[in-house]
Amino acid sequence: MPDEKRRRVVVASLLAALGAAHARASGGATRNFTIALVLKDLPDAFTQAMVAAAKVFQAHAPYPFALLVQGVATETDADGQIRLIDALAARRVNAIVLAPTDSRALVPAARRCVKQGILTLTIDNPLDADALRAAGIRVPYAGPDDRRAARLVGDYLAHRLRPGDRVGIIEGVHGARNAQQRTAGYRDAMQAAHIDIAAIAPGDWDYGKGRLAAAAMLAAHPGIRALLCANDNMARGAVDAVRAAQLSGRVFITGFNDDDAIKPLIKKGQVLATLNQFAAKQAVYGLDVAMQAHVEQQTQDDLSDFIETPVVLVTKDNV
Repeated sequence: MPDEKRRRVVVASLLAALGAAHARASGGATRNFTIALVLKDLPDAFTQAMVAAAKVFQAHAPYPFALLVQGVATETDADGQIRLIDALAARRVNAIVLAPTDSRALVPAARRCVKQGILTLTIDNPLDADALRAAGIRVPYAGPDDRRAARLVGDYLAHRLRPGDRVGIIEGVHGARNAQQRTAGYRDAMQAAHIDIAAIAPGDWDYGKGRLAAAAMLAAHPGIRALLCANDNMARGAVDAVRAAQLSGRVFITGFNDDDAIKPLIKKGQVLATLNQFAAKQAVYGLDVAMQAHVEQQTQDDLSDFIETPVVLVTKDNV
C-alpha cells in the first residue's frame, strides 16, 4: 500500500465527517452492519462527549447501522474491557472501535477479534507497537500524536521558565501508550529548554491521585516551578494541591484535554495551558474509518496504521 495512504490525516470536523459518510454511501446503502464502541471511564466528561457525538453520527448517517456503546467505569479496568470485547466477538459484531485502558493488556483480545474477521481499531490510546508485532497483527489508531501534542504544551510552559528551573510531571496510567507519549513530549520540551525534571509520578488520569502526586512533589522538591499534568482531571488536582501548599501564583500548572471544568481555571490564571484534542470527534473519527472500510470492502490490513487527528493549544488568550 502506498505510504501516503497509510499516513492519511483526518482533519475534517464532525460535519465534514458526516458529509463524507453521505458521499460514500450515495452508491448504495449498507445494512446489517454493527459497530461496537468500547470505552473507558464512562462517567468522565471526555468519554460522555465521545458518546454523544457517536450517537449524532449514527443518527445522521444516510444508511442504517447498529451502534453498541459499552465500556468500563474506570480508566484502569483492563479485565473488564477484555470481557466486553470477548462478549462482542461472540456476538459477531462487524467492527470494534476501542479506547484501550492498557496498551499491552488489550492486545490479546484485539488479536482474537482480528483473527475472527472483526474490523478492529483504536481511538484515544493506541495499542503497543511491540506487542502488536509479537501478536502478528495490525490495529490502526485514529487519534492525535500525543508526543507532539504534549511538546506543544511543554514548549509554551518553557517560555515562562529559565534554564535550571525544576518541574514535575504527573502522568496517566503507566501502561497506556498515550500516557507514555505525553510524558515523552513533556521531556522533549524540558530538555530542549534546559529545564530539570525533578520528579515524575503517576496520577492515573484521576483528580484525587493527581492531587496527591502534586502534593508529594511540592513537599519533596521545594522551589519546583511547574507541574505538567497529562490530563485536566489531574491538573485540577494539582491546582488544589498548590493552593493547599500556599503556593498559588508561584507554580505553573498545565493540563491536557480542554475539559469544560478546566476552562474557568485557565481564565483565572490558575492553569497556564491545556490541549484540545476534540473529544467529541474522537469516536466519530473511529466510526468513520470503520464505516468507510465496510463501504469500500477494505480488510484490516488495508487500513492506515495511524490516522492523525488535529489538536489545538488552549491558553488564556483563546480559551
